[in-house]
Amino acid sequence: MKKPDNTNQLINESSPYLLQHAHNPVDWRPWNDKSLDEAKKKNKLLLISVGYSACHWCHVMEHESFEDAEVAAIMNANYISVKVDREERPDVDQVYMNAVQAMTGMGGWPMNVVALPDGRPVWGGTYFQKDQWKSALTQIAHLYEEQPEKLLEYAQKLEEGLSQMQIIEIPENEKKLDKSLFDGIISKWKSVLDHKNGGYNRSPKFMMPSNHDFLLRFAHQEKDTELLKYVKHTFNKISWGGVYDPIDGGFSRYSVDEKWHVPHFEKMLYDNAQLVSSYANLFKLTKNKWYADVVENTLKFVENELQDESGAFYSALDADSDNGQGHSEEGAFYVWTKDELMKILGDDYELFSEVYHIDAFGRWEKDHYVLIRTKSLEELSVKLNLKREELSAKLKELQKKLGSERSKRSKPGLDDKSIASWNAMMISGYCHAFQALQKEDYLVKAEAAINFILKNLVQPGGRLYHTYKNGKSSINAYLEDYAFVIQSLLDLYESSSREYYLDKAQELLEIVEHDFKDEETGLFYFTSSLDRALINRIIDVQDNVIPAANSVMAHNYYKLGKLTGNTTLIDRSEKMLQAVLPGITDYAQSYSNWLLLLLNFTHPFYEIAITGDNYEELVKGFQQQYLQNKVLASSKSKSELGILKDRLKSGVSLIYVCKQGNCQLPVQKLSDALGQMI
Repeated sequence: MKKPDNTNQLINESSPYLLQHAHNPVDWRPWNDKSLDEAKKKNKLLLISVGYSACHWCHVMEHESFEDAEVAAIMNANYISVKVDREERPDVDQVYMNAVQAMTGMGGWPMNVVALPDGRPVWGGTYFQKDQWKSALTQIAHLYEEQPEKLLEYAQKLEEGLSQMQIIEIPENEKKLDKSLFDGIISKWKSVLDHKNGGYNRSPKFMMPSNHDFLLRFAHQEKDTELLKYVKHTFNKISWGGVYDPIDGGFSRYSVDEKWHVPHFEKMLYDNAQLVSSYANLFKLTKNKWYADVVENTLKFVENELQDESGAFYSALDADSDNGQGHSEEGAFYVWTKDELMKILGDDYELFSEVYHIDAFGRWEKDHYVLIRTKSLEELSVKLNLKREELSAKLKELQKKLGSERSKRSKPGLDDKSIASWNAMMISGYCHAFQALQKEDYLVKAEAAINFILKNLVQPGGRLYHTYKNGKSSINAYLEDYAFVIQSLLDLYESSSREYYLDKAQELLEIVEHDFKDEETGLFYFTSSLDRALINRIIDVQDNVIPAANSVMAHNYYKLGKLTGNTTLIDRSEKMLQAVLPGITDYAQSYSNWLLLLLNFTHPFYEIAITGDNYEELVKGFQQQYLQNKVLASSKSKSELGILKDRLKSGVSLIYVCKQGNCQLPVQKLSDALGQMI
């Protein structure tokens, strides 16, 4: 094997994304104290380039610019060039993404920023063609040499602007939390819904699980049949579209068009984790078998492609793979030509073509087709004159054939690092799947994954690490790691009734209080007080594809308060909610997880305690109900947990339904308890 012509400092890193750049002629450094101190010592501009392993345009820019000797010469002469994996360093990504968005009005990846030696940004953008990149870097280097005061002045103004963005003004008077808060929010939200294709009236389309989880719960609790119909339609369209893989299961990151057809083909753990939860909850509500199929097939994909023997989950599969002709191509692993399908499927091609639109509607580019269907299996079975069960069995047979053929292709690249927060989201996904489908194996996998985290991602002293790869844990954890790990521990408790998980959750909560808290707002910083300071310290409150760490923490406080009977925790949750309420009315979609929390305060919320020898059967009954407005605790023995204390009666299994600590008379049947919750 030919020895690489170039090797830079990234060769010592573990991130697959950084290692992809280890043999660029650019003298890349990793983000660490040594690299940042070097820029200060040499008084050289920093060039900070941020991406991730599954990012298609990151690969394009690497090939066009970072592998080019001429470009490398400009970068090496004038800059300390630092490569950042945004999944390893979401703090760095957030800080500089805010700067790029302030400078350009847009953002994305790859993200490229030029900063002063002290880290303050002066210029930035996303993808650049080679000539644009060379020209910009040359001009900035010349300006820094000839008129550095101009860059210093701009950096100062930008820094002030970014600091202003981080100010969260606490309202002088707290708002009363009642149902009227939703009136304007929901009517405004409904105006941007796409009732034809699902999702929003725009493209590209992201799944935005927490948005639709909120709309589902709100529609159900408010008996808004039109909104409920829209949410179910959206989840149908997503799972029928090309963004969902009918061959191997699993979801791609987003759709580039309005009909959920052509995905950006990378598959991320965090999308699949959240969508498993969403479809599990939708199955609880509707008992529609298709939603159960989506859950099961997505988890099969996760187990086959994103899980190792230890129980840990990997991060992502790349969008690109070898197209069979020696070239890396986006979507090559997933798409089909008509000739391929006819050859593989034979006499069944016509049926398959009818279901999955091997026609003008399903055609993508270069005579490639991305599988998409537009009708339910019930509708298709009528059209094809088959029973639903027959059609479903036939499609599974044909999908298996295609899967066997596809397995011969070159697979997309795997990002095999494990991230604490994303693993925790997947644990929650398995818990919700277990509750909905009562498959014991799902709970076993969830417990194996939390054991992995508690064994490998806990530092001496109890703090968490952010990432794990090749037997090595690194990077002090961020707020999102604590938030989602605590959430997963609460989900595990409600799934297993093991109070051990509550104890662990409360231990981590104490660390969050100590390392992340902003006393003035009651909210939490994204980075620990133990970490090296960046240009500003972010308080993350807006929910995106992944909910904000603060909104997850507010839910954690609320649930722990309800389970333990510690009302101080519920007060903390409300204080956090009050801090963000002013922003919710302007753009509710960015606060959907907060809105789920708001429902807890404005609508009935139940504390359910189950005691006695038959508690497991009663718990299963509750787990299979769509009840998002409850906490569930259970035990067959005496417990000191607030919600269970003094509730055990000898020789009888009882269900206590309570609201704000006030309980109705205990009952013995699930149906009677559900009747008390109407």
